[in-house]
Amino acid sequence: MLANFFQGIQQDIKLFLFFPVLSAIFRLIFIKVYQPYPSLKGRGKALRECFRFGFWWGMDFNAYVFLASMVLVSLPSLFVGFFQQYGLELRIFLGSLYGAILYTAFAGKMIFYHHFHDTFNYLVHMGRNAEKHNLVDVFFHQDHGGWILLGYLLYIPFVGVGCWLFQQLPSFPAPHIASPLAQYVLTAGLFLLAVLGFYWVRYGGTLNHRNKPEWDTIPSLVKEDAFLARACVDDLVALKWVRRKPLAEEMQHSDEELEQSISRLLPAGSKWQPQDNPLRLFRRTARGPVIRKPSQVFVIVGESVPQWALDPLYADLHILDATKDWIADSHTAYLKNFLPAGNISRPSIVSLMSGIYDAQLELNEMESFWQGRTITSFAGQMKKLGYRTIYWYGGNASNGNFNHFGHAQGFDEVRSATDFCGPDAPRTWVGIYDHVFLTEAAKQMETIAEPTFHFVYTTSNHGPYKIPMDMLGGDPDEMLKDVGADIRENEERRKAFSTARYADRAVQSFIRKIQTRFPDALILYTGDHSNLYGDLSNSSLVPRDYMYRELYCTPLLVHHRDIAQGFFGENTIGTHLNIMPTVLEMIAPQGFTYYSLYPSLTLPQPAGLVTPKQWITPLELGEVASGLVEEVKEADREGTKKHEPDNKMWRQLSSDMTSLTAWVVRHADKCLDHDVR
Repeated sequence: MLANFFQGIQQDIKLFLFFPVLSAIFRLIFIKVYQPYPSLKGRGKALRECFRFGFWWGMDFNAYVFLASMVLVSLPSLFVGFFQQYGLELRIFLGSLYGAILYTAFAGKMIFYHHFHDTFNYLVHMGRNAEKHNLVDVFFHQDHGGWILLGYLLYIPFVGVGCWLFQQLPSFPAPHIASPLAQYVLTAGLFLLAVLGFYWVRYGGTLNHRNKPEWDTIPSLVKEDAFLARACVDDLVALKWVRRKPLAEEMQHSDEELEQSISRLLPAGSKWQPQDNPLRLFRRTARGPVIRKPSQVFVIVGESVPQWALDPLYADLHILDATKDWIADSHTAYLKNFLPAGNISRPSIVSLMSGIYDAQLELNEMESFWQGRTITSFAGQMKKLGYRTIYWYGGNASNGNFNHFGHAQGFDEVRSATDFCGPDAPRTWVGIYDHVFLTEAAKQMETIAEPTFHFVYTTSNHGPYKIPMDMLGGDPDEMLKDVGADIRENEERRKAFSTARYADRAVQSFIRKIQTRFPDALILYTGDHSNLYGDLSNSSLVPRDYMYRELYCTPLLVHHRDIAQGFFGENTIGTHLNIMPTVLEMIAPQGFTYYSLYPSLTLPQPAGLVTPKQWITPLELGEVASGLVEEVKEADREGTKKHEPDNKMWRQLSSDMTSLTAWVVRHADKCLDHDVR
């Protein structure tokens, strides 16, 4: 018995040893593919620490290979001959199965990083309500999903051979003990020692659970490098975080904890009783119109319109040249340090409509928000000023239940391009081509005589980039003639940039049409979020990792014939939640009351502004997930160094904003107006 178990344990250890090696290979591939530096020279110590710490952190899962092999093969082999006879094959099977799991997680991580410049995070949760057909389309037509699936055919045999080779490593002979009782005792002792060793390895070389590797204990040398900090996290560990961490931890807080958070957000001197709606304490009074009241108000949200494409560093890409021409108009005000309400589309749109941060809670999927309206809702407050309200969407508004959500949040009409552009209109999985959607929408708008608030949202600048090149217009060779060959000759980049340029020209053509039809119109233009299309990090143009400003910021443009370029005065920062109060303060009569979490951009701003995922001050831009900040400045080749902030207040206030939304969700019966028709 002792000899069999002693030999079996050694085979279990050999099987286990293969997977830290495999994990290191995956880590090396990730670094090689996505490293944001032209060279790793000078980063040797940080790399060694990345692999060392990642090795121990990865034991959180890799150690289970040993445990599974011991429990499922070595222990049964003491009593059943089958497990002893086929121990090698069973271990190879177990190893191949675990290897397939690692490959799947790694492939998912590589895709996720390509789209979001991060390893697995909270956005994984949001896939449950995403448009599945679009995800499949992106997987196969943008992420080379077919090759990933074919990769299993080569990878699984590779893992099987690796497991077999490790099983051939020499073993120590078992000690010869004649006494059966002594063998039982030693076998039991060896089993207990193996279990103890399992926990020691799983906890990263310690038996104290509190000392096991975690994000907070990443060596400073590694953590200061945002890319290597991500690279040291094994894929299954990152997925474990996502599973254990809800989209909004604040939803798990007690009412008492939420009350404390909300109290930090309330205007100075406010007194709030928890039985009341806290949103009512954000009541504001308009100072009087800044412009002559427009007959039409347009808020245009472009899919994936980033600020970085407007910075001088990227001028030779010619992505947003049409928007640059509009910025040059003497009646267009432009804010360049501007944060979206969400890092992906739906949270941004929900936040803009409701006036509170969606905080990735997917309010649009909650039936309470199909029946009740926040008093901060954009369209609802525009109706009080006498405007008819219409939501124009370039796709199908029933996706994400925006037909229900939009009506409840104050829109008289929700119009889907998939309906009014006709069944033959060219489309991607996401929606109708922008130029078709916006041309038809403009025709319908031209017939509107009554004062109307239009919320317009486009879709075409979204992967997979399937619009044919001959329909995108422009010559990418001419468009990219002044950039390096690594960018100019890359087909994926050419298609992404051409699509973004096409979408930009379609929006600006639409704006010219509505300006001609409604010369008194108030027009605001922003993006739903930034997007790193073209993947320019570590290119001839951007020899570094991305800045937070590139990752997150989108522009805000405001145009009216009664304003000038200096309209924002000394205000240099903003967020999506500044848009609604800005519109209301521009057009509302003096004494008009409205509700908004943030003030108009025509008024002085707080020292800093927060969203659930970032914060910004005139000097720094911070990321909630990492807790790091960087200097606020235009993108350049050097970028910025991220560091720990001196002031932790803004990160706390970001959480507090999510707590406010959590309270509204939890107490929808008293926080939502159910007389919404």
